[in-house]
Amino acid sequence: MLTIDLTGKRALVAGVADDAGFGFAIAKSLAEAGASVSVGTWPPALNIFMNLLERGKMDESRKLSDGQRLEFEKIYPLDAAYDILTDAPEEIRTSKRYKETGDFTIDGLARRIETDFGRNSLDIVIHSLANGPEVKKPLLETSRNGYLTAVGVSAYSLVSMVSRLAPLMRPGGSFLSLTYMASERVIPGYGGGMSSAKAALESDTRVLAFEAGRKYGVRINTISAGPLASRAASAIGIIEKMVQYCAGNSPLTEPLQAEEVGKVAAFLSSPLATGLTGTVVYVDKGYHSMGMTLQDVAPQG
Repeated sequence: MLTIDLTGKRALVAGVADDAGFGFAIAKSLAEAGASVSVGTWPPALNIFMNLLERGKMDESRKLSDGQRLEFEKIYPLDAAYDILTDAPEEIRTSKRYKETGDFTIDGLARRIETDFGRNSLDIVIHSLANGPEVKKPLLETSRNGYLTAVGVSAYSLVSMVSRLAPLMRPGGSFLSLTYMASERVIPGYGGGMSSAKAALESDTRVLAFEAGRKYGVRINTISAGPLASRAASAIGIIEKMVQYCAGNSPLTEPLQAEEVGKVAAFLSSPLATGLTGTVVYVDKGYHSMGMTLQDVAPQG
C-alpha cells in the first residue's frame, strides 16, 4: 500500500503563529506522516504563540490521529523582511518585541538550524509567508514602499531561504510555498501589490527549481490554495466574501479546509512526488478551472 512516509525527515515550516492557517495545517500533516517539525514565527507574534502553547490553548488542534500531540522540535523567531541583521533598522532591532529574540533574520534562521542540527540535516522547507501592508488599497493607490514590501516579504524571501537553506538539506530535499490565483487573474480587493508578489513567487518557483535543482538536487513547488478565513487573511478585509463566492462557483462547493492543503503539502514533500518540481499545484476545489460564474448562466426567475 502506498503511504506518505516522512519518518526520519526534518521539516521547517516558516510562517506559523497560530493554529488557524495553512502553515499550521501543513505542519500537522507533516507530523502525521512522521516528520519532526520546527517552525519559524514572526517576532511580534512569538510570545503570544508560546503562551498559547504553554497554556494548552492549542492542545485540541494539536491532536494527531494516533492520539499523540503535535510537538515542535524548535520554534525560531523569523522576520522574512530581513536577510541579515544589519538589514533591519535599529528601531526594529531594539524594539521590545525583537531585542530579546537574537538573530531573527533569514540568515540567522539558517545559522541556528545548522548550529542545532548540523549540515545535511534538513529535508523539507515550507514557505508560508506573506505580508502586504497596503493589501486593502487598489494597485493604482499602492505606494512604492508598500509594493516593494509585499514583493520582498511574500516572494523574495523564498529566494533568500532557498539560497541559505538548500546547502543544509539532505539529498531529495523539498521546498514548497503557498500562492494564490490573484497571480494570474484579477481579484478586486486583493491589492497593495500582493497579486504582483504572488506572480513573482510563481515565476521564481520555476527558476529556482532549475537553478537549485541543478546545484543542490532539491525540488521546489508551490500550492495555489483557495481562500481561507484564517486570522492572517482577515487583513484582506473581504476574506469571508471570497470564501463564499469561491464555494458557490467551484466544481466542488464545500469551502476549502486547511487540512486539505496540508495533505497535498505532505504529498509534495514526500518521496512519492520526486518527479514534481517547478510546478503550481491548485488546491482550490477546482475554482481555477472556471471561466464563468454560475449566476452568469443560471436562469433568473
